[in-house]
This record gives sequence, structure tokens and C-alpha cells, in this order.
Amino acid sequence: MNAKAEAKESRFDLVKWLVVVALVAVGVVGNQLYSSESILYRVVALLVLAFVAAFVALQTSKGQAFFALVKEARAEIRKVVWPTRQETMQTTLIVVAVVLVMALLLWGLDSLLGWLVSMIVG
Repeated sequence: MNAKAEAKESRFDLVKWLVVVALVAVGVVGNQLYSSESILYRVVALLVLAFVAAFVALQTSKGQAFFALVKEARAEIRKVVWPTRQETMQTTLIVVAVVLVMALLLWGLDSLLGWLVSMIVG
């Protein structure tokens, strides 16, 4: 898949990435300049700029490769067999029990070694 994306690389990709960077810069500077305006208007403007920048970025070969990766990742997530609520609870309780037992063992060992050192040192 990576070879396909490299083969389709457009000569205008650099220009598209410069447009994306310019859109992000306009969003940052505009948010700073219009800081006295309502937060709602600034958030809406930033969201619009973000969507436009993402749309332009997806038109590049790297953007298309990223979108293909996201689609493949979603397909893999659908294949995962998620544990049931009961399995999750049982596993969580086992982990908590083991942590408590190990904490008690380490506390006891620390107390014993501290007592032995205090006996030796005096």
C-alpha cells in the first residue's frame, strides 16, 4: 500500500501542505487576535478551519495513505473479541487481589529487613 501512495504522489502535494499550514496558522493567529470575541464564534471558526485543513490534507498522497490506515484500523477493531462485563469484572478482581497480596508481602519483607538492619546497626 505504501508503494501505491508513493507512486501516486502529486507535484502539488507541497502546495497543499503549505495551504494546510497556512490554515492552521490563520486559526492560531485569528484566535489570538479575536480573543475578545465570544468563545462560541471562535470555536466555530476554528472547527471550520480544521475541517478545511483536514480536507486539503486528505487530498495529498500522505493524507490518502493515512485515511486508508484509519479505515484498516477500524476494520481490525471490529475483529476484536471484546470481553463480557462478567469477564472484565472477574479479571479486575483477580488483578486487585494479586496487587493486594503482593503489597502485603512486600510490606512484610520490608518490615522484616528493617527490623534486622535495626538489630544489626543497634
